[in-house]
This record gives sequence, structure tokens and C-alpha cells, in this order.
Amino acid sequence: MATTTIGLEGLFCAACVGRAERVLGKLPGVTGVSVSLAREEARIESEAPVDLQTAGEALGRAGYGLRQLSTQLSSEGMSCASCVARVEKLALAEPGVISVSAIFSDGLITLRHADEAGLIARLQTRLAAAGYPAVLAESEDPAARQAARERDLARRARLAALLTLPVFVTEMGGHMIPAFHHWLHAVIDIQALWWMQAGLTAAVLLGPGRMFLTRGVPALLRLAPDMNSLVALGTLSAFVYSLVVLIAPGLLPEAAQVVYFEAAAVIVTLILLGRWLEARARGQTGGAIRELMALQPDVALIEGPEGPVERPSAALSAGEILLVRPGERLAADGVILSGRSHIDESMLTGEPLPVAREAGAEVTGGTINGSGALRVEITRAGASSRLAQIVAMVGEAQAGKLPIQGLVDRVTGVFVPVVMAIAALSVLAWLMLTGEVAEALVAGVSVLIVACPCAMGLATPVSIMVGTGRAARLGVLFRKGEALQRLASVQALAFDKTGTLTEGRPELVELVPLAGEDPDRLLALAAAAEALSEHHIAKAVRRAAEARGLLAEPAAEMETLPGRGLRAMVGGQMVRLGHEAFLSDEGVSGGTELLAQRPDARAAGQSLLLMALGSRAVALLIVADPVRAGSAAAVAALHGQGLRVRMISGDAQATAEAVGRSLGISEVMGGALPQDKLAAIQASPATAFVGDGINDAPVLAAADVGIAMGGGTDVAIEAADVVLVGSDPRAVVTALEISRATMRNIKENLFWAFAYNTALIPVAAGVLWPLWGIRLSPVLAAAAMALSSVFVISNALRLRRAGRAAVEIRG
Repeated sequence: MATTTIGLEGLFCAACVGRAERVLGKLPGVTGVSVSLAREEARIESEAPVDLQTAGEALGRAGYGLRQLSTQLSSEGMSCASCVARVEKLALAEPGVISVSAIFSDGLITLRHADEAGLIARLQTRLAAAGYPAVLAESEDPAARQAARERDLARRARLAALLTLPVFVTEMGGHMIPAFHHWLHAVIDIQALWWMQAGLTAAVLLGPGRMFLTRGVPALLRLAPDMNSLVALGTLSAFVYSLVVLIAPGLLPEAAQVVYFEAAAVIVTLILLGRWLEARARGQTGGAIRELMALQPDVALIEGPEGPVERPSAALSAGEILLVRPGERLAADGVILSGRSHIDESMLTGEPLPVAREAGAEVTGGTINGSGALRVEITRAGASSRLAQIVAMVGEAQAGKLPIQGLVDRVTGVFVPVVMAIAALSVLAWLMLTGEVAEALVAGVSVLIVACPCAMGLATPVSIMVGTGRAARLGVLFRKGEALQRLASVQALAFDKTGTLTEGRPELVELVPLAGEDPDRLLALAAAAEALSEHHIAKAVRRAAEARGLLAEPAAEMETLPGRGLRAMVGGQMVRLGHEAFLSDEGVSGGTELLAQRPDARAAGQSLLLMALGSRAVALLIVADPVRAGSAAAVAALHGQGLRVRMISGDAQATAEAVGRSLGISEVMGGALPQDKLAAIQASPATAFVGDGINDAPVLAAADVGIAMGGGTDVAIEAADVVLVGSDPRAVVTALEISRATMRNIKENLFWAFAYNTALIPVAAGVLWPLWGIRLSPVLAAAAMALSSVFVISNALRLRRAGRAAVEIRG
């Protein structure tokens, strides 16, 4: 299966989203489509990579299009005109590239291409394979594009307001101030006044409001009306009716000879104003990704053969030596070769205090170096860096759809046609009941204008964007958008112990040998047996052996039994390490006697490991793993929110219970094999599981929500729905608080969107007129419509403050 993410143009409302999804869903090989109105993106799952040209043509027929970007690459491989021709041919062969211009004198390749995630990376690979390695020189900034859109809408709104003001004043001023009405009509003939209003209104419709006509009318002709169609139909109805009154009044009864030029002009002006405010607010919803991307500096200082050299960060590669001066941001991930400093990792982990780092420590691109100078060997750069992966995860979550969105999709699929039908019925009802053409027109136009499906389409995605963005700032990554909804409804959390509630860096505190055995020899054999294992206890054994300078012949064979122990052949001897039950099943004797020498170790929370040579137990290894500083606070906070908290550990029951008691967890399951953990989670609905190890991967995948510690294994992270960038259990509280706040926000938005239309469409149609004489004028309808989307986005932006309580317990 392939996943393609492309930017779209021409999306304005929830109806557009549904139509674009249907169009893309009909492409050959496509198995799933999710379109986000807030991000203006489509995420397409297909059996093979999507043909962007075919997708663009299909979208074009429906009135939409692929968003295009401009990108510049720099290549040092071009040396002549024939190179230029070859580079241009290679670039145009990449699906999605629309045009290319290469100049060999300065090595620049200028591209115009579809906004598809991964396109430029694929093109760079293609060029490098042909001998023209290229690095990113300049790319169109999404923030700049958003700012340009805001400026365009602001200009349109200002021009429309300037043209509308005389129309509104001359028509409505007299109603508000009778003296002004008499003066105006004494100075200017009514016909001349109407002609002036007609000219200015036409200028509004054909100038700043032309976008509604050019997009709405074709959509009507395709029998696929959208929000622009409603605005175009409503304003044109008012304008054409007024022109008939002005040019051929005899066609209408005298009572119906009323013009509505001001309604048409004011409607366009108010909707443009709303679009501008919406664009400004929407621009803030994507701030998290922009902030994360801005963490990578533009240039970096690299150690070269002739001294330090400045290089673009996008051109860095693994193996190079990065020189980081005090106060600078790291441009890539790496390992410190020399130097010591404190690193501010707050933007990635949410931790407020800088962390001490020295030679041998891993550091992450985007973090800020403190007062020390560092030499760092780059391990990951560019798209493979941790920062780039975080940005990708956030983008993936923001592009997803929550199950709650299904209701919106079903409603918006028929919304616009139903609104048009209600408007037509309103006109007919007014004509039949009153015989007044003008009143019927007002009712129909009001219904068309007030029924804006934009708020429905934005209700869920903008909340997801802001919520996942806020979570990312606090070190919580939702890998899947739907995890937000599932996490908000969990009733219990189950924690793994080692590496999750404890530091995950246990230390060998004692090796108790069988009488007559050499402890150093046994430790060397144990380290050799554990040489290939990534288990926390294995690492502790190896560190203890290295600290004593002990070496042994590497294990010839090694077999791990998750949750039980391992077997290995070392120097011709069978070495077994594991729990008492494992050694007993293997036919090993003497384990009970060794365990009896340290009867209180498990009660103190220490882990016990037996070692056997052949069929005889020869040593007891005692390992202690300190509890993480934030574990107790996290458990207390979760209990305070009414959640059931459990601990499921592979360690012995007594050891697990000792740790549980120290943290305030009463439900503790020890001695659990991976299948036992899986069974325990499957038997407990609405449970999230928090873990970090390879053996936790099946449980993380099977739980309602799997939460992986960021310092855990890649397998665990891949299996999880939520990733904690750091390794602080208190981030679980942050994730829970943000998920609940986001779901509350989505429900508020959906309530507003549906209640707004449910309440105002009947009022616009005139159902309250016979009872209380209440009607909704087209102008007020336009104002209400314009503000509905602004309300939804503004409400979503409140999520930028979510997670404060969790942040407080993290200090």
C-alpha cells in the first residue's frame, strides 16, 4: 500500500471536502481518501503511487485543483548545456513536476510542482543516481503563502467595503434617519440613486466578489453546488431582481418594486470580511508545525579538512562532524564526541530545565546548546532526523479523521442541495401565502446566505490541528488522529514497569556466586551471553562487566525467550540467565538455595536473575532500577481524574508489588509474559497501555490506545498510537488532558455548527413571522454566516492553552 499526501486548491466548505473525497476515491487503485478542509490536503491510500496528473485532471473537472509550489535545488554536478538538458528531462520525468528550469552557471534548478509530500526527496534521489546530487536551496514557505492569502482577502474586503458604503448609506441611512432620507431624495432623483447603487453593486460583485461567481456558478452548472454557489445564487438573485425593478418595473406589481442592491453588496462584503478573519485565525492553527520546522537552523558549522565550514542544514549527512557553539541550535541528531554542556530540550520534550550532556550522549537536532562548545558526530540529518519525524507525525495526525467526523460527512453530503430546496420552497410558500414577490425573494435569499456549511467542515479538523500541535509542543505526539478520540474515553491506564515507571537503566548492585565460584569469571560469562540482547537487565550486566574490565569469548549462539530468560553458548558452555521458573523448566537445580541468601531483595523492589552453567545454578544477580522522578506524581494525577491505574510487569510479583507500593498503585500484576500482558489488556476494555520495550509492542498495538515512551525501542514506538518524546510518565497526564480538551472542543464546535443551521435556516425561511413578526434579513444572514466559521476556529484556538494542569505537575 502507498500513501500520498497532496495539497488542494478550491476547498471552501464541507460539501467541497465530500466531493473531493468522492472524486479521488474513484481513481484507479485508491482504497481510501481523507480530505482536511483546515489543512487543505488530501491523504490518499492506494495499491500503488497515485498518478498525480490523473488526480489533477479529475479534480479539475470537479472544480478543484492540485496546489502548486515553487522550489529551488542547488547541484554542483551540472557542468555544461547537455547536463542542463539531462537534469530538466530527469526532473520532468518525476510525477508531479510541472515545469523546470536549470542553469549550469550557478547550479540552480527551479521547479514548479504539485504540493506532494515526498516529491522533492524522490527527485533528489533520482538526480543523485544520475550523477547530479542536489540539495534544497529555497522552497516556497507555507507561512508566506498563507500570509499572501490573508493579504488578498484583506484587500478584497477593504475594496468591497469602500464600494458598498455609499450603497448602504443611501439605502439604509434614510430608514435610520428620516431627515437624511428627505434631504437625499430632494437632492438626487430616486432613479439616479438606484442607478448609482446598481453600478457600485455590480463593481462589488464583479470585482472583489468575483471569486464567488467564478467558482459558484460553474459548480451550479456541474450540478455540484457548494458554499460559493449559495452566495452566488443569493447575491445574483437580489441583484437581478433589483435590476428588473430599475429597468422594467412594469413586469412587477407596484408593491414589489423595491430594490435590494445594498443586500447584495453588503452580503459580499460581510462574507469577504468573514473569510479574511477566518484565514487569519486558520493561519494560527498550523503554528505548531511551523514552530517545529523553524527549530532547525538554516546553516551549520561543519568540521572540514581545512577548518570549520558553513553548510546549509539541508545538505548535512550522517558521519560529518558538527561544531556547536554556545547558544546555538543543533542542526542534526548526533552523538557528542567532545565537550560538555546543558541542552535545552523543552521544545521537543516539554521539559523546562536544560539537561546535562557530555561525550557519548545522544543529542537531538532543534535543541539549544548551553554555555559549552560541542563536537557532535551526526547520526541522522534531514528527513531522517528526529525533528523531521516529529513534524511528519504531527502532520499525519492533523490530516486524519476522527470517527466523530462521520456524522458531519453524512450531513454535508446532501446539505447544499437540501438548502437550495428549502430556499425554493420558502419562495413558493411566501408567494402562495402573501402574493408578495419582494418578500418571497428576501426569504429565499436569506436561506441561501445563512446556510453556510463551512463551520461544519472546520469543526473537527481545526480542533485536531490545534490540539495535536499543542500536544507536540509539550512533548506528546499523536501518531494517529483517531487516538485523540479514543484516549479521551479511556477509563484505565496500565503501565509497564521497567523503562516506563522506572528509569529503565537498572544497575547490577550485587552478584552472589555459588560457593567456590569466581564472581569475575561468572560476570564475564554473563556479559558475553547478554552481548546481543537489548533488554534493560542485559545492558546492566554488560555495564558492570565493562566497569571491571572483564572480557569473555562472545556467545556463539543466543536464544531469547521474552519474559523468561535466555540461552547462550559461551566458550563451549551452555549459559542460562532468567527467572527461577525458567531455570526450573530447563532442568537447572540449585536456584532456590541461591535465592534464599537474599530473602528481602524482592520486597525492596530489586530484580533477581539466576545464572546457570549447564544444569547447575551458579550465581544470583541482583539488579536495582530506580523509580522515575515523575512516576508518583503521574499516578497521583491519574487517580485524581478518576482513572483506574494498573502496573503489568515481567518482573517477579514481589518486586513489582514493591515498586507499585512506592508509587501508590494497588493493582499490580507481576511475572507477566508478553502473552499475559496481551490477555490482561484485551480483557479490560477502554484501557490505554504505556510501555517502551520490544516485548511491549504487541500490547501497545492491541490496547485501545498504545502509548510509547520516546526513549523506548523503535518497535514499540511504531506499534503505539501516541509517543511521548521524552521519558517522563507525567507526559501521559498531558496526553490525556489534551485529548479530553480536544474532544470537548470538537463537540462544542459541532454543536454550534449544527445548532446554528438548525435554528437560523427556519428563521430565515420565515417560520417565526406569523407568530411574532420575526424575520432574518439577507444582510443579517450574511453577518451570521461570516461569523460562524470565525467562531469555530476561534474556539479551537483556545486549545493552545490546553494541558496547563499537566504542565504544572511536571514543574
